[in-house]
Amino acid sequence: MDEITKETRRESHDAILPKAKKRAREILQVLGTRSMTVSEITEELVGTGVIPYFNRNYVAPRLTELKEIGVVETCGRRKATRSDATEAVWRRV
Repeated sequence: MDEITKETRRESHDAILPKAKKRAREILQVLGTRSMTVSEITEELVGTGVIPYFNRNYVAPRLTELKEIGVVETCGRRKATRSDATEAVWRRV
């Protein structure tokens, strides 16, 4: 990978990092002591105006990051709110 590409990627990462941390805090606040799926969290964030529209990609990557640092864990599966698929259920550790 050339230096310009590395620099561009680093600048993009640095620009998004504060937003990611903010979104993680928002997700943890919504989650509270409940167990919720990504869709349920996303719907609540849309309902409160935190995010502009339903898009799982606002929430799912942050949950993965929070899981990697040991803040949340999966505790089961249940039917998604917007499809027939099943989703992981998340809770705070």
